[in-house]
Amino acid sequence: MDAQTTATAAYIAASALFIRSLGGLSNPETARAGNLQGMIGMGLAVGATALLLPPAALPVLAVVVVIGLAIGGTLAQRVAMTSMPQLVAILHSFVGLAAALVGFASQLGGHHPTGAEGVIHSVALYAGIFIGAVTFTGSVVAWGKLEGKIGSKPLTLPGRHGGNLLLVIVVAVLGVVYAMNPEAGLPILLIMSGIGGFLGWHMVMAIGGADMPVVVSMLNSYSGWAAAADGFLLQNDLLIVTGALVGSSGAILSYIMCKAMARSFVSVILGGFGAEEGAAPAKPADGQPVGEAVATDVATLVKELSEASSVIIVPGYGMAVAQAQHPVYALTKLLRARGVEVRFAIHPVAGRLPGHMNVLLAEANLPYDLVLEMDEINDDFPDTDVVLVIGANDIVNPGALDDPSSPIYGMPVLHAWEAARVVVFKRGKGAGYAGVENPLFVRPCTRMLYGDAKKSVDALLAGLSAT
Repeated sequence: MDAQTTATAAYIAASALFIRSLGGLSNPETARAGNLQGMIGMGLAVGATALLLPPAALPVLAVVVVIGLAIGGTLAQRVAMTSMPQLVAILHSFVGLAAALVGFASQLGGHHPTGAEGVIHSVALYAGIFIGAVTFTGSVVAWGKLEGKIGSKPLTLPGRHGGNLLLVIVVAVLGVVYAMNPEAGLPILLIMSGIGGFLGWHMVMAIGGADMPVVVSMLNSYSGWAAAADGFLLQNDLLIVTGALVGSSGAILSYIMCKAMARSFVSVILGGFGAEEGAAPAKPADGQPVGEAVATDVATLVKELSEASSVIIVPGYGMAVAQAQHPVYALTKLLRARGVEVRFAIHPVAGRLPGHMNVLLAEANLPYDLVLEMDEINDDFPDTDVVLVIGANDIVNPGALDDPSSPIYGMPVLHAWEAARVVVFKRGKGAGYAGVENPLFVRPCTRMLYGDAKKSVDALLAGLSAT
């Protein structure tokens, strides 16, 4: 069997493993196996690619693979779960940059086919660079917003929609000019990549913190389509398949996220909403509950939990920041040992990354059967004694149902306020990441437990253990 045949067989096997990996990742119980299958598939892909390279190129490949493994392994060991959204965003930027560089390398290589093949080659090269440039700068901005280096408030420049449309038209015109004479098209590619980079920056800067889960998923899709374009450019079937898988799955996930937020994909792209994280919350609209949030203390909550028969915990990004998932699991075990029914309610956009809360709870070894999605548990809140909202805001906001002036009006939310008692764990009195007012905080059934979530849960554990 020659090298080409062996590589083709390895590519087919890798494609199958990637498909199985995606299927495995759809369920917490099979996610570990799905990850392993994806790793094996990537190993096969790299090995098959090495078979097709000339011997002189193998040392270079070995060096870059070793460097990549060292950097990736180090980051994987050191990154905290709270930083996982930022890590995903910055990894997308690498994919976008790589896609753009592959396009420029092909252009500088001087190989420009003619006829129908030439058209496909030019379109793939041009699209790969453009999508890669948009993905690169957009992902860097998303990383900055998630990391707190850039404010979460959307940047709404005057005339931004018309300006963006004009730039897209310019890119399309330049694409036609490039396709007519690709051999002399390097200046066009440089101009186009600059425009693409600006569009990526401007597009994500205009999206507020509330839409960050959608942005991360959207950029994931962009990186996949950029890789698929490079697959056509390099005539690499595996890269086409892999890019299409990533692109389509990211697009589907973006749609699911938008549906969970009652927002259209177009409305997200055209600009987000919200104020700076930590800013003073906006005043409620006319007709909405007005009043002061009532604080509680650990001793009172210990008493309420001791008398409860059913508890629902709603985790949010604040739990991740406080690294409270392990003491929350310890609290769950303690309550269950006393006969209390404890379950977790997960909103599709809880946290700052799709599935963030599920992964966080899995890290604490929480049994999967205790974790329920919004649609599975929403009807159970009226029969619940205590709801613990740990670091969540918009996903338990009743304004989404009864306040047409709210930016998140129409968004499906967890009906926590229907329980007998709701206790909100919150670091302070400022607005959350999206900067949206939450009438839940002033509802008669609600009490606020201010402070670090981990310290509060540790204090709860100590108090309950003493009773």
